[in-house]
Amino acid sequence: MPRRTVLIAGAGITGPALAHWLSRHGLTPTVVERAPALRDGGQTVDLRGAGLDVIRRMGLETAARDAATREAGIRFVDDRNRTRAALPADAFGGRGPVADLEILRPVLSTLLYEHTRDDTEYLFDNEITSLKEEGPRVHATLKNAGERSFDYVIAADGIRSRTRDLVFTNTHIKGLGLCTAYFTIPHQPSDGRWARWHNAPGHRSITLRPDNLGTTRAALSYLTPAQDHARPTTADQKQLLHRVFGGLAWEVPRILSELDDADDFFFEAVGQVHMPRWSSGRIAVTGDAAYCASPLSGMGTSLALTGAYVLAGELTRHADHHVAFTAYESTLRPYTARAQKLPPGTPRAALPRTRAGIAFLNTVLRTATTKPASTLLARFLVPPADEFTLPTYHP
Repeated sequence: MPRRTVLIAGAGITGPALAHWLSRHGLTPTVVERAPALRDGGQTVDLRGAGLDVIRRMGLETAARDAATREAGIRFVDDRNRTRAALPADAFGGRGPVADLEILRPVLSTLLYEHTRDDTEYLFDNEITSLKEEGPRVHATLKNAGERSFDYVIAADGIRSRTRDLVFTNTHIKGLGLCTAYFTIPHQPSDGRWARWHNAPGHRSITLRPDNLGTTRAALSYLTPAQDHARPTTADQKQLLHRVFGGLAWEVPRILSELDDADDFFFEAVGQVHMPRWSSGRIAVTGDAAYCASPLSGMGTSLALTGAYVLAGELTRHADHHVAFTAYESTLRPYTARAQKLPPGTPRAALPRTRAGIAFLNTVLRTATTKPASTLLARFLVPPADEFTLPTYHP
């Protein structure tokens, strides 16, 4: 029988991971990516729980550990850079806010791409503009590659997936009232090996995370009640950040001075994706496109890798795609539901409004690794990444 073919939208993390498992199970993957090359921007992500198990089964754990950022932990500092609380990387057995294995998102994406490029067709500077299912095939129109037909199409192109929205009309993106901007700035000796988190009054936070490339990753976050679905320009977003964070102390002047020239700037209104079904006919969704839990969950990468593994496995186990997609969803949905159930008060509790609220938060965090507080606070600080046992699929 001819090998079944699968078109995957998105060459970030989920897409290449899915391509690996499909190819390993005897299917032929093609990945289409809207960007002209792999995206080199992005912050630190963690490999934990089931997601780390997937990387291990891919044979990539050693390479991932070699490329890890090796953060020592996270310090919560005041505007004079004095540490008010600290959570080392080994807190909660390496399962806390800083995981045992932290890696830059573009580094992980490149690792997955290099691991799959010999067995996968990649079409960069391209995107799916229309999909039409006819009998046993899905006809896809590609922006720069004409029309091609596949057995299945999988949307794995993120929370704002254009591919998903060509087919599914009942997707709900739940805003969490938080906006965050990410970008890279030059490293300074004071950055050290610890991530630093600074809360400012008015529901604002600033973080600096050292990487292993000689630079530092900055993030600016603030709460906002507005859920504006318009797409402001990058220049407008940067001006907004200058207004929101201008006048603050600590490292903020340094960060804002680098903001305008940052070429990997990314701004997002943080949200979650909720879908009643993850498939329609021969078309399915996975990763953030299907069940984004938001960066607040600490579960994005684990869910992406686990979803890719389970989806490919079920397509291998079942010749009937209806049965395969149903099994994929029934297996994975309880795990994604736990990930999307954020701790009470999130994100407001992490970004207090007043100085008194910030002081109280730091006091709580200082007790986080002491008993019996650690048992109680684990509910808030330890993502449920271990609450899933990977099935075993045989090619």
